[in-house]
Amino acid sequence: MFGSDPLEELVIPDGTHVEEHDLVTDGDVLIGGQSEIELGVRGAGVVAGERVSFGGDIEADGDCRLDMWCEVDGNVLVGNDAYLGERVHITGQLIVSGDLDIGDDVDIDQGFEANGWIVIRNPMPTIVFLFVYLSHLLRIGEEEAAEEVATAAFSSDREADPARIPRGSRVSDDAWRVSTPATIGDGCRLHGNIRAAEIDVGSDTEVFGSLRSKGPIRVGRGTVVHGDVTTRGGDVRIEPGVVVRGDIACEGCVLSEAAEVDGTIRARGGITFEEPSAPETKPAPEDTGGPGDGPSDAEPGGESGESGPKDDTAAPKPAVVPLGEGSLSVPGMASKPAVRPIEDSDIEWGSDETNGRDDGSGIAAVITEAESETGSGPDDDR
Repeated sequence: MFGSDPLEELVIPDGTHVEEHDLVTDGDVLIGGQSEIELGVRGAGVVAGERVSFGGDIEADGDCRLDMWCEVDGNVLVGNDAYLGERVHITGQLIVSGDLDIGDDVDIDQGFEANGWIVIRNPMPTIVFLFVYLSHLLRIGEEEAAEEVATAAFSSDREADPARIPRGSRVSDDAWRVSTPATIGDGCRLHGNIRAAEIDVGSDTEVFGSLRSKGPIRVGRGTVVHGDVTTRGGDVRIEPGVVVRGDIACEGCVLSEAAEVDGTIRARGGITFEEPSAPETKPAPEDTGGPGDGPSDAEPGGESGESGPKDDTAAPKPAVVPLGEGSLSVPGMASKPAVRPIEDSDIEWGSDETNGRDDGSGIAAVITEAESETGSGPDDDR
């Protein structure tokens, strides 16, 4: 998790949302010193440097550590232990499920409650405490314990990545202003304009604001930006499925043909249109039977119950064919057509048009007999 400087860029992990003026994430929240966070914060754990101000409540499922001179305009709810440096000011209540380590001149306007031990002292900063603790373990020869502590503190194998806000940042509903690069994960929902040195936005993210940077900007698949995308001297890359509700201004623009831009595109270096990549197709599995394998049921010569080999290369037969080209037959019977000419019929037709009647009456008699049964004559209106 920690490199040379863990707060060298703004990192918003996957699935981070801004809900009712609160920054909500599944992992920890690390905030550099002298930052102004005009939102509340909800996460697994909250660590803030000195002189950090919060404009809402803090809810931490784990530990919460606020360095000296921090300001919280709201309540602080901690699921585990809390560490408050000197001169911390909380306008609401402080409720701690575990132990409370508190410094001098701490103001809690509406009181506090802790289920564990309450120690009044000046707790040292988190990073200083960690290195002092590790150096002490190494000094007494507890190398295995020091390795376990370092692995737990610096390991990147965590259930959720932490949200990292660099030193001197300004975060509000209107704008996120940092002087470092910014990386926004997948599936996020953020309010405010993003201002950073470089911006990289993941896929399926929604930003209710504009993107502005000095360097390059990349907008991932399926992301919706409700504003402009502007860079002073960098390039902009818009991937398939992106919707930009404003203008684009950059040095060079790589625009996917499957993207949508509602405004004007101004690129000094030109615009390059990129075709969306085709979906990957998996090849059909091939039957690579090992040595000694017998023929399968689908192979010629297999025991499939058929008298001969199956011809897989034969052309398919149509489901509907003309009447004279059909081959339908009943075993044991000669096939006869359903419609035959009169001269080919087995019935003898007389010249007197008796139509095969034994009484010698003609067709007129048949019509008269049918009309008498219905009770109507040829002149009746029907």
